[in-house]
Amino acid sequence: MTTAVGNRDFLLPDLGEGLSEAEIVEWRVAVGDVVTVDQTVVEVETAKAVVDVPCPYAGRVVALHGAAGEVRPVGQPLITIAPLDDAPDPHATYREEERAGSGNVLIGYGTGHGGTGRRRRRPRLALAPEPGTPVTADPAAGPAAGSPAPAGSQAPAGSPVPAGPVLAGSSRPAGSVSAGLSAPNGTAASADRTAEPEPTGVQSAPLVISPIVRRLAKEHGIDLASLRGTGPGGVIRRADLDAAVAAPAAPAARLAAVPDAPAAHVGLAPAGDGDTVIPLTGIRKVIADKLSRSRREIPEVTIWVDVDATGLLETRAAINAATPDTPVSILALLARICLSGLRKYPQLNAHVDTEGQRIVQSAGVHLGIAAQTDRGLVVPVLRDAQRLTTRELAAALAETTAAARAGTLPPARLTGGTFTLNNYGVFGVDGSTPIINHPEAALLGVGRIVDKPWVVDGQLAVRKVTQISLTFDHRVCDGGVAGGFLRHVADCVEQPALLVANV
Repeated sequence: MTTAVGNRDFLLPDLGEGLSEAEIVEWRVAVGDVVTVDQTVVEVETAKAVVDVPCPYAGRVVALHGAAGEVRPVGQPLITIAPLDDAPDPHATYREEERAGSGNVLIGYGTGHGGTGRRRRRPRLALAPEPGTPVTADPAAGPAAGSPAPAGSQAPAGSPVPAGPVLAGSSRPAGSVSAGLSAPNGTAASADRTAEPEPTGVQSAPLVISPIVRRLAKEHGIDLASLRGTGPGGVIRRADLDAAVAAPAAPAARLAAVPDAPAAHVGLAPAGDGDTVIPLTGIRKVIADKLSRSRREIPEVTIWVDVDATGLLETRAAINAATPDTPVSILALLARICLSGLRKYPQLNAHVDTEGQRIVQSAGVHLGIAAQTDRGLVVPVLRDAQRLTTRELAAALAETTAAARAGTLPPARLTGGTFTLNNYGVFGVDGSTPIINHPEAALLGVGRIVDKPWVVDGQLAVRKVTQISLTFDHRVCDGGVAGGFLRHVADCVEQPALLVANV
């Protein structure tokens, strides 16, 4: 990629540990806008969180590399900024494109990048021509985006040669019009003129300016090529998409395909009218990959025990009665008990380095807390949790889980855990055999606390009972260590006074 003299490319920065790419959610600027240093220019979604990306340069935006829904690799150009003194004014071209309804207004939906960045393949359903009807191509439209021109092919005689700079991410020069919008003399169609119907069998690219429309179409499985836009020049507006979503689903309008799936997959298992197909992308894909890797690599074992949590609940009530302004949660007390157990059994605060063929025990406890959010399951981490008091643990847990559910945690807060605490009792279940959060070596799970009959001093009584489970990597320890840790946790739950001897 070449950059004009004086222009500066801002490359997608490293957004956190192990993250090699990010999906563009929404651009906050457009070509022609003037930006300042550290101004947020784009919102991207990584495998860990949604992040606002600030630009380190000031000047005028001359190119946006990528569009909403597109994945950009770390280290590749994200936005090109020109100094205000030297930058050309792209507003005239931008307005001309907008009046013509060209899809090129949304920078990055062409093929100009070549192999500089990985792009998701979006399967498109083409309408089959009537039997006996030849498929023709619009000479003004040129070859399909992404298709190489035949060797030796030339522009039709008498066709105009477009002039002007090529927009970043587009194979069409600035000021040109989209396929199906070229007049016979090569000039752009008027903004108030209705697009002419295409010949039978010809499928042009859908005319979409707004990235929100593309994003919503992707979420609802709407094929934009099947919609007729009511905007200037046939541009598809959000109102057109909302109408399509509200209307009964038609086979040609709903795409039953996963965006990243090979074309051959489409049609192998046709979805019924009531089926919902959810692309395995973003955080859902990361969760699937990580859990699959955990099951492949870690020989995990789960052990469990029922415990009487009546004493733990009474201890919490006494603490909160004494200082109601800084309440302590049950989860914070369980975290304190886990930290006590890991101090006694450090073998579980570790991970296996498969390449180095060694077990690495961590000096500090970076405690992960499994949290269910609207975006999926995430595990925010409290670093060096062993240094926190019980009240500090309670405050940190409340702040961290709230930020995780709001999606505001930076990627660094979602990686690097050494042990995970999972309170699956909030879902109303008693027990579970959870999958270890790779590459950690162990995970403690806690079920719901319910009234159950329990024998106390030889007498039957109703007590607050819960089930706790430990899933551990059998490579780092044997059953003696795992059982000893779980028994220590159970004893501290039943007799919280035991914690005093260990803190």
